[in-house]
Amino acid sequence: MTGRDLPAFPNLRDFLSHLETDNELERFDAPVDVQLEATALHQRVIAEAGPALCLETPIRGNQTRFETPLLVNLFGTRKRVANGLGLHPDHLPDLGNFLASLRSPEPPASLREAYKLFPMAKAGMNTRPKKSARGASLETVAPDLNQLPVQTCWPSDAAPLITWGMVITRAPGADDPRTYNLGIYRIQVLGPDRAIIRWLPFRGGAQHCRQWQAANEIMPVAIVIGCDPATLLSAVIPAPGNLSELALAGIFNGTPSRLVACKNIPLHVPASAEIVLEGEVHPGETELEGPFGDHTGYYNDAAHYPVFRLKTMRRRKDAVYLSTFTGRAPDEPSVIGEAMTDIFSPILRQAIPEIREVFLPPATCSYRVAIFQIDKSYPGQARRAMMGFWSLLPQFSMTKYVIVVDPDIDIRSWDDVMWAVATRSDPERDLLVLEGTPVDQLDFASPREGLGGKLGIDATIKTGAETRRPFAEKLSMPAEVLERAEALFLQIPRKETALGDAQ
Repeated sequence: MTGRDLPAFPNLRDFLSHLETDNELERFDAPVDVQLEATALHQRVIAEAGPALCLETPIRGNQTRFETPLLVNLFGTRKRVANGLGLHPDHLPDLGNFLASLRSPEPPASLREAYKLFPMAKAGMNTRPKKSARGASLETVAPDLNQLPVQTCWPSDAAPLITWGMVITRAPGADDPRTYNLGIYRIQVLGPDRAIIRWLPFRGGAQHCRQWQAANEIMPVAIVIGCDPATLLSAVIPAPGNLSELALAGIFNGTPSRLVACKNIPLHVPASAEIVLEGEVHPGETELEGPFGDHTGYYNDAAHYPVFRLKTMRRRKDAVYLSTFTGRAPDEPSVIGEAMTDIFSPILRQAIPEIREVFLPPATCSYRVAIFQIDKSYPGQARRAMMGFWSLLPQFSMTKYVIVVDPDIDIRSWDDVMWAVATRSDPERDLLVLEGTPVDQLDFASPREGLGGKLGIDATIKTGAETRRPFAEKLSMPAEVLERAEALFLQIPRKETALGDAQ
């Protein structure tokens, strides 16, 4: 898979037109309160795998009626996540294989194989973002965050929260878009022109912030709310190798990311931006952020994070405000995370070849638990796979529990996985416990903030030095007997139900 199945979506409104034609978008005229009500409605819709919603009349209580429509549940299904990348859902694994080949290409052995590398070379050319003099027509408006339909998602939230703000940062020095970091961070609104950006220490934005603070310089920060779907999704995908988010967006769009200069800060933003907030973070300036409801299903503790000072606000005349909520699954982050598993699985298998398949159950906060199958060929291999997984990407260092099973176990069936744990693992031998490792700062189960343990469970059949006794034979029925039994089963007379009789 090296190209798109769907036409290009150079901006958000083209994507919305596609979704509307495909019955994947509904426009809703009734007033919806951004204070809790929009979240409750979104919860109801995403639980039913419903459409994206463009709420045309967002309000706040009886006092404020916003001019800007509120767009929610944009990526609330696997299909819409894939479509945002230009693909039909079945082709997500093919895209993952292609990204894995970019991460570690194999030299061609013949002229024919060299010709097959052309799509890879083309993708490489699309990774370099391009500066453009023209983008979407943005008008400068009063720098007032209160004019946006910013949601208050949960009853005990500290303040309204910008949830789909794509934060663009860079290191000190020359303005080089190739070094940009794009991240989706939680942004608490403090007032018309002040907000708090919550980026965890290992995130790219936080790393850039530390560099600006070390230089004792004011950090330019741009926040984009709404743009083309591939760039939005690139900001949340674990990038393979040294690929930046803008490089990924260029690969997904099939053309280099096009950027336009900010008006008053030395940064560039996607030319497809709907709303642009230009501002600064001053060295050492922080405010207490939170508490807010989060993907764990709990409110997180308040903590100090950098303050964003809004200097300039620009928007399209017909802009939409993109938003979401985070909470216990299903929510959009869990849907996106499950779809993205298909993309990073080939990269994982490339790094750890014995891993056949991986599953991160959405119900476990998307990444707290990982289950994978391995092709086991020697003692201790399950532990090797666990350690490799935890070390591969920063995101995987947040995974607390890893369960390793054999290829005959369906990793998406909890019954199957628990059967393997119950019958193929022994607590004395098969538990790998690590202490003092990085964990999610929002994990209240850990004894210390950001530091806790990990547990690996080897639920594979034991071989060699792993056991002193032969393993029992698994019950199975010959295939021909199963086929005969199925034929006999279909001959059993069926009694109609009361409902069937009534019909």
